[in-house]
Amino acid sequence: MVRKLFLLFFFSTAISFANAQQLAPTPPMGWMTWNFFGENINESIIREMADAMVSSGMRDAGYHYIMIDDGWQGGRDNKNNIIPDPKKFPSGIKALADYVHSKGLKLGIYSDAAQLTCAGYTASYGFEDQDAKTFASWGIDYLKYDYCYAPGDSVTAKTRYKKMGDALKKSGRDIVFSICEWGQRYPWFWAANAGGNLWRTTYDVRDSWSSLMYIYEINVELDKYAAPGRWNDPDMLIVGLRGKSGPASDLGGTGCNDIEYMSNMSLWSIMASPLIATNDIRSMSDVYREILTNPEVIAINQDPLGKQAARVISRDSLDVLLKPLSNGDYAVAIMNKGSKTKKVALSFSELKLDGAYEIRDLWQKKNIGQGTQWKGDVLTHETKFYRLKKQS
Repeated sequence: MVRKLFLLFFFSTAISFANAQQLAPTPPMGWMTWNFFGENINESIIREMADAMVSSGMRDAGYHYIMIDDGWQGGRDNKNNIIPDPKKFPSGIKALADYVHSKGLKLGIYSDAAQLTCAGYTASYGFEDQDAKTFASWGIDYLKYDYCYAPGDSVTAKTRYKKMGDALKKSGRDIVFSICEWGQRYPWFWAANAGGNLWRTTYDVRDSWSSLMYIYEINVELDKYAAPGRWNDPDMLIVGLRGKSGPASDLGGTGCNDIEYMSNMSLWSIMASPLIATNDIRSMSDVYREILTNPEVIAINQDPLGKQAARVISRDSLDVLLKPLSNGDYAVAIMNKGSKTKKVALSFSELKLDGAYEIRDLWQKKNIGQGTQWKGDVLTHETKFYRLKKQS
């Protein structure tokens, strides 16, 4: 009997992980409403963003999800079905999903594992099965599930997230499940078993270098927990926000410079993090478009091997991250966390790599040489980003 129960658990877990890999084989890429718009959203904005995802090249670069964050809800009807705010979404979410899908994109939505969401709107606790079926009927492809106003203990969190995870599996539609309990209950140990495809590892990101570094230091230590269908999520990209008033401007979020935004993109890419933009893509500059859509940088993030980079060197305000790639190449990020430019001489043997490598600069999009080491200057808060190919 014990053997049968073990085999049943083993096979059910294997099937669950296989489904997760199918849903999110590489880190999800998209755009989310929260940091730019907060709860001030409506269907016109979402349609405009869907159009901009296409015209800006974001969709073709791999950003396939548009996520509606908090503030869309209008309560429940007389059958307790959750409904959108009729003033913000007069055409309904189904019509909006149809429009987004017509653009070759997918639609995400938001709820919370309590009675109310973080912004005080109707949430899903106690209505998990009903809401999951509603989301499926609307054509939703992704659910971000928050944890405001819920008990702080781990047992309750695991129970509530698994309840929604199971409900999504029974909904009749494939829906990516994003667990957002801010890393306080160590979800990298249990979130995949609750049905999660990705899980937040920290509190919300702010538009500042100090916030990026706070989040980075937590997320970079979790490389062994990431795999296809199971991703560590250090929150949204802040590229291009430039201190925009809103959620990301709280607590000193006054903006970053372009070098720091490039570091945000480099670090999130090599850490196999979800790439979720949150700037106004309708009017972004060429600089931010190039940062967000660089195909060689995105290829590192989307590499099918699904490895999160490991931090292999951390000394004297300098970090080096190494990520193996599916074709045998390696991605290397060299970050200067300090306040002054650093002259760096990095022997590849320090990375446990033997022999000579061709070195390709992913931001310059060109090969810069080959050999057994790299030398150069790294500016303050800059992240050099390279692809190494073994020379025969």
